[in-house]
Order: sequence, then structure tokens, then C-alpha cells
Amino acid sequence: MEASEQEQKEERKDTQNPAAKEAYVKAGKAFEENRFEDAIEFYSEAIKEDPNYGSAYFNRALAYAIVNKYTEATRDAEKVMDMEPNSHDAPYVMGIISEYQHDYVGAKEWYEKALSRNPNYEQAKARLEQLMPKLGKQDIEEKSEKTKVGGSSETVVEEGQLKKVRWHKSNITFKDVVGMEREKKLIYENIILAIRKPELLKAYGKKLGLGVIFYGPPGNGKTYLVNAIGGETGSNVMIARINEIVDMYAGNTEKNMHAIFEQARKNTPVIIFFDEIDALGMKREGGGEQQSYMRMAVNQFLQEMDGIEKNPEGIFVIGATNQPWDIDPALKRSKRFGESIYVPPPDYKTRKHAFIYNTRKMPLGRMNFGRLARASMGFSQADIEEICDKAALIPAAEEDRTGKKRKIEMRDFIRMIKAHGNTLDEWYSMVKKDIISKTETQIVEGKKQTIVKEGKLSPEEKARYKPLIKDVKKNSNRFYIFGKRAIRRFSIYIM
Repeated sequence: MEASEQEQKEERKDTQNPAAKEAYVKAGKAFEENRFEDAIEFYSEAIKEDPNYGSAYFNRALAYAIVNKYTEATRDAEKVMDMEPNSHDAPYVMGIISEYQHDYVGAKEWYEKALSRNPNYEQAKARLEQLMPKLGKQDIEEKSEKTKVGGSSETVVEEGQLKKVRWHKSNITFKDVVGMEREKKLIYENIILAIRKPELLKAYGKKLGLGVIFYGPPGNGKTYLVNAIGGETGSNVMIARINEIVDMYAGNTEKNMHAIFEQARKNTPVIIFFDEIDALGMKREGGGEQQSYMRMAVNQFLQEMDGIEKNPEGIFVIGATNQPWDIDPALKRSKRFGESIYVPPPDYKTRKHAFIYNTRKMPLGRMNFGRLARASMGFSQADIEEICDKAALIPAAEEDRTGKKRKIEMRDFIRMIKAHGNTLDEWYSMVKKDIISKTETQIVEGKKQTIVKEGKLSPEEKARYKPLIKDVKKNSNRFYIFGKRAIRRFSIYIM
């Protein structure tokens, strides 16, 4: 932090009334003890005593960001910018908030604004450098349709109809994908070779599929893998978002689906990526107006895939889902989505490398990545990325209070692991009832009867999704859950 800005802050702190300062000190202590909600209350108390307490707004913004209250965090950061027009800290926090919400274009602009006010702001430099792979090779300095490397930076929807679909070039490759060696081998054989060298596969009698489905628990890199495939093959990557495709008015959904494939044909070689494809291609069962709309959408999807089968034209389709059993079987048959690739949660080795990868540009103190990997047992890749991001906020808050820089330490990561928790345990519990049969005892005419309630999966689906079913069963077992929590607690509190 520049001396002039820090001196101004210290001068303002010295003029605070005693009640505001007392609440601010209590908030800082709560923040250091991971009691972020308590910290927010104390910062709010300080602001109530002194509505012009800039540091209280700044630190409350950090606390709000950590507990995922981004609207409130943005409001406080904007207040700091109003009070301190030349601050480089507030734009930095705005960049973090934007990045957490996957607005990478906005995050880039905020980090650049922070650096324009302080060219030596190392944290902003590091985050900007880490951000670039997420942006691919798009030129996003101007939010326009044309870029230096080619691409459409935005999707245009008019009256429920897609007029343009975003696509980009990716500079992410398999070198940027942590772990998953088995999965990368499968992807190379089933996707990359099919895109790079289709004639080679044909010469050996290998039938080329039109696409694959990535399935597995949420937050473990399915979208990231798609960008890596784009980078490995030099293909354009077209993101087809279900909420932009499905429209309430009859006929628009089918037109939107056709528009995506039409634009893809103009930008080959191209990978069309349908995230949460189960929301579009749900099993065509039941009735009702909504089911009728979805049946028509699936039928249009099948027609487009049939068109590619007859004339591939350099198009490859990838669908991603957390619940593959909900996808219409017609979409999964051979020559449409003929292959399903399981994207698993990270094991110990992958978690360790994930911490190393996500902190490679951070100013770190002495680290024990093995301990972090054990303490995060059962966490997703997305959990680990967020923990690393938020650990960097802690020294930022300290620097605002004290004016002293320090490196990000082990204790910061441990604090974030304790505060964050993991998202997968709840997901496993949720899907367990869908895919695992269970035995229930019922009283029928005064007699006990044992009834086995089967899950939603057919025998074929049980065989097809065996890796996922195995993980769900394991992570739903109470003894495994107890052991996992014991390992986490031991690693957090002991070593």
C-alpha cells in the first residue's frame, strides 16, 4: 500500500470517535477468528457510529465477499471508491467480487484499474495473471463483437430468439489441468484424435462419435476440461447456455437450437459445449405443457445431431451434467453422445497439486501442501480454488488495518478451510436417494413387510455410471463420512 494512502487512512482512524474505534477493533478480532458474520456486525456498528469510516466499509466488503454476499460486498466497495477516489484497494476488491461471480471480463478491468493507481500492486498483478487462462485468448479490452484474435464476446437474444452465440479461442491446455491423468487419456483418444486426425482413426476402422458427455459431481472441472480440449485442438469453443436456449414461447427454443448449430458451421473447427445438458435433454416422459415444450426441444436437438452425423463439418459436441441418469436415452445412443467420461472429485494427489497450482502466483510463506490436501479431503476442485482466493483476502484486510504487508501463510488457508467447508457432502446426500436402492419396513394389514425401493437407474445405467455410483455409495457410508471428518479435523487442528 502506498505510504500516502496509508498515512491518510491512519490519520482518519485517529480521528474516529471511541465507540466506532472500539467496534472496529472487535470486528478485526472476529475476522481473525473466522467469525465473519460477527465481524460484519461489528463493522456495521462502527459504521453506524461513524458513517464516514472508510476502513470499516473496506473490511466489511472483504467479510461479505468471504461469506458470498456479493451484493453487499459490492455496495461497500463502491462506498470506499466514493470516499477515496484514488484508492487502489477498492478496485482490487471489486475485481475479486467479480471473479467470484465468474465475471472475468469485469474482474480484469477492476484489477487493471487498481494497477493504474498503483503499478507496484503485487496482489493485483498476481490475480490478473491467474485470470488470463479463464479468459482464453479473447481480446476483451473492448466489449464489442470483433476481437484481435477472433471471437464473439457476447450472446445476443432478441425477443426470446438467439441472434448470436458467444464463442472464443482458449489458451488452456492439458498442462493447466491438475491431475486426472486417466481422464485426459480417455479424452485424447475419444475427442482430441477425432478432431485432429479423423482420417487416422478411419484408416483403422474406428467409428467417430459426434460428441461425449462429461458427468460427475459438481465443481470438479468439466467446463475447464472443455476449454483445455479447445486449446489442445485449436478449435473454437462455443458455450451454449440452456437458460438462453429455452424460451417460453412455442417455436423459439427450436429456433435457438438451430441457430447454435448454424453459427457453429460458420466457425469450424468448433466444440459446442452444453452445460447442465440434463436440463435440456430430460427423459421425455409424462405430459403437460412444459413437458411438451421440452420434448420439442429434445427432438430439435436430435435433428441437429443427425445433421452432423451425415455431414460432420468439423463440429464436436460436449455435454456436461451432474445427473446423467436424467438425460433422454436418445441423446446417449451411439453416434450422438456415444461415450460418457466420468470426471471424479480430486484425490489426495490432485488436491495437493490443485493447491500448488492455484497459489503459484501468490506471495506465499512457508507452506505444507500435503497438510492442506488432507484438511480438504472430500472437497471439490472449485472448493479449493475458492479457498485459495479467499485466503488472499486475509492479509489484504490486515494490511488495511495496520499498513504492513505480509505473505499469505498456512494459517490463512486453514482458516478458510474451516470457514468454507465443502460442497460435495450435501450433493452426495441429495443424489443418494435417486440412484441407490433402499429397504423400508411397512405395516400392511397389521403385518410387517419389507419393501425394496429401487433408485431411478436402469440396469444399463447402473453399468454405464458405475464409477459415479461407487463414489456416491462410498461417500454416503457413515463410517467413511466419520473417517473423512476425522482426517480433516486432525489435519486442521494438529498437523
